[in-house]
Amino acid sequence: MSRMHFQWDWLCLGVLIISSVTAEIENEENRDTDVEVEDFDKQFEDDDVDKDKSSLEVVYQTPKPTGEVYFTETFDGILDGWVLSKTKKEDTDDNIAKYDGRWEVEELKENTVPGDRGLVLKSMAKHHAISAMLTKPFIFDNKPLIVQYEVNFQEGIDCGGAYIKLLSRSDDLNLEYFFDKTPYTIMFGPDKCGEDYKLHFIFRHKNPKTGEYNEKHAKRPDVDLKKFYSDKKTHLYTLVLKPDDTFEMLIDQSVVSKGSLLEDVVPPVNPPKEIEDPNDKKPDDWDERPKIPDPNAVKPDDWDEDEPSEIEDPDAVKPEGWLDDEPEYILDPNAKKPEDWDEEMDGEWEGPQIPNPKCETVPGCGQWVRPMMNNPNYKGKWKPPMIDNPNYQGIWSPQKISNPDYFEDLHPFEMTSVSAIGLELWSMTSDIYFDNFIICSEKEVADRWAADGWGLKKLVASANEPGMFTQLVTAAEDHPWLWVLYILTLALPVGLGVLFCWPAKKKDEDIDLKKADIPKSISKGELEQEGQELEDDEVELEEEKENKEEIVEDERRDLEETKRELMKETKQMERKDPPSEGEGEGGEDTDEEEENEDGSQEGDKSNKSGSEDEMKEADEGTGSGDGPLKSVRKRRVRKD
Repeated sequence: MSRMHFQWDWLCLGVLIISSVTAEIENEENRDTDVEVEDFDKQFEDDDVDKDKSSLEVVYQTPKPTGEVYFTETFDGILDGWVLSKTKKEDTDDNIAKYDGRWEVEELKENTVPGDRGLVLKSMAKHHAISAMLTKPFIFDNKPLIVQYEVNFQEGIDCGGAYIKLLSRSDDLNLEYFFDKTPYTIMFGPDKCGEDYKLHFIFRHKNPKTGEYNEKHAKRPDVDLKKFYSDKKTHLYTLVLKPDDTFEMLIDQSVVSKGSLLEDVVPPVNPPKEIEDPNDKKPDDWDERPKIPDPNAVKPDDWDEDEPSEIEDPDAVKPEGWLDDEPEYILDPNAKKPEDWDEEMDGEWEGPQIPNPKCETVPGCGQWVRPMMNNPNYKGKWKPPMIDNPNYQGIWSPQKISNPDYFEDLHPFEMTSVSAIGLELWSMTSDIYFDNFIICSEKEVADRWAADGWGLKKLVASANEPGMFTQLVTAAEDHPWLWVLYILTLALPVGLGVLFCWPAKKKDEDIDLKKADIPKSISKGELEQEGQELEDDEVELEEEKENKEEIVEDERRDLEETKRELMKETKQMERKDPPSEGEGEGGEDTDEEEENEDGSQEGDKSNKSGSEDEMKEADEGTGSGDGPLKSVRKRRVRKD
């Protein structure tokens, strides 16, 4: 039974390990998104794409908006309406200040959809700037703002961004002079440098009292964004701003961050009502020390501050075999001065030293020094103990005053209108792919647009996914501990096969039990012999039973005979010695008692213990009457 439990434990362990590996691979696609996943499958039901075809047979059609939009761009035709910046970046060296980064319109390098093209940033270590006017300006009133586009880091990304800017509406907006300080209302998109992976959402808020603009940064998503920068797949980035002053950021139709424009941005939109008085200063006599040295403490007389922390161990003894006259290191006898050694330039040449071979087999070489030990008398520098400060006043802080710059904007959604979209980027990696921009107010319009563009790219990429083995290796490269699970998973079938199928060693007890359970073939003569033995056993049992009955009967007779002899002998003694008057009376009582005793003894004839007691009484009463007693003892011995 214990063996079976052990085997089932191994089986359960194998199932758990296989399940964990499978879950790890499946979670590679959806990890780090504790989000509300949109029901995106319904959008594909009416697609014109035949999903049963391979990626090479996909028929691509340029997405078309299905509702009101403020801007769309697929880059499938000519690059119409986009303007390259001709200005320079301020506060930068002249050799890199110019926005001379190159842009191209081309297809994806991998998972290509024939006919589907995008805008590609081609230059590395250069500034890029390109922009286009919206079809119509977006005014923040009672409609949501939805901004959506695709990005593919085809070569990965070392340091650079792929974010967009929604440029603020103004009469003097000139796209040819679009640069980093051009006023914008919203900046949104991925950005990465080193190991810092970001998804920006920044909006510029206008102070209603001063008219100045301040950047407000949404709090960073709690999910890991690394895979979106390294998997070389096309990802869909979506920003949703709602008139109720809330926002959502989505990647691939999954919410990765959401919050309130009033509560989840840094710094807050509304300043505090009270601030610390900048003119308030801490008094000179303000005591912030919670504890102070005890002024009444005195250093003990026996406190010696000059004692060292360590002393030589006086009980240490030099090990036997220590070679005092041998150095620990010697010159290498095989070393030779290099031929190009110049003593005038390099000095006198000295050969390198090597460990003394004579010291390898002994406790040590050179001058022996006693080891150091902690000094038991060491106390260190004396310091008075600390006590509570009676003058402690707490940590000082300046007093609060009303904030002269306080204001309250209850609807930060009402931002400055936008009239253009632009990409102003610096990147150390080339071939960043952008595609399918849309700005609208209806989520259904954006979802349909994504289904016709990004959804088709996702379908092709899924069809071209590597096999299971490649996925396992890739997952193990990111998580090396998976190799342990892989090895255990491969070894489990072999181990379980050995446990369940390999013949186990049989114990002697099991063999004996099995032998006892094995039926044997019995002949007719053996059956008759066994039957005769059973009959003989029954006869013997009956004889033993009869013998026991005879013994009981003999015992009863012996008891009766012994009683009669005892009574007879007693009467004879009474005749020889007649009792006196007083004794006669007592004798009569004795006779009566004996008669009563005889009656009680007759009632307990079958009790052996009672018979033995009576024999003892008879032995004590008769004294010299040995004849009858000897015969009784002989019979008792014989019965025993």
